[in-house]
Amino acid sequence: MKELIKEFKEFAVKGNVMDLAVAVVIGAAFGKIVTSLVNDIVMPLIGVILGGRNFSALSFTIGDAQIKYGSFLQSIVDFSIIALTIFLIIKFINRFKSKVSNLTKGEEEASEPQVDTVEVEVVEVREEIKILTEIRDLLKKS
Repeated sequence: MKELIKEFKEFAVKGNVMDLAVAVVIGAAFGKIVTSLVNDIVMPLIGVILGGRNFSALSFTIGDAQIKYGSFLQSIVDFSIIALTIFLIIKFINRFKSKVSNLTKGEEEASEPQVDTVEVEVVEVREEIKILTEIRDLLKKS
């Protein structure tokens, strides 16, 4: 049982879980803000443009059931605004990541040795080895 509690503590304290919890709380608050924006500002303005309609009151009745399609339309506008916002945020983050990635790639390429320099060093080492082998051979003969 202690092992299970220890594993749960490690899981709960990890950065990903904490980040997810923060994201859920911020997302819920953002959803409330967007709902208020749509219900209190956007839809009344659209209603005025379309001749003074109150979208939240739009409905029809079938038998004893009242179908409130105005509320459904407001929810669609809510979803559209939230989806657009998330899309723009993710696009911004991806653009930022690619710029950072390009900068780090540029630094890595700048820190790599030049191919010409490496080839010159290899050639010089080979010539030194030839000279040393010739000296060795001459010493052996004498």
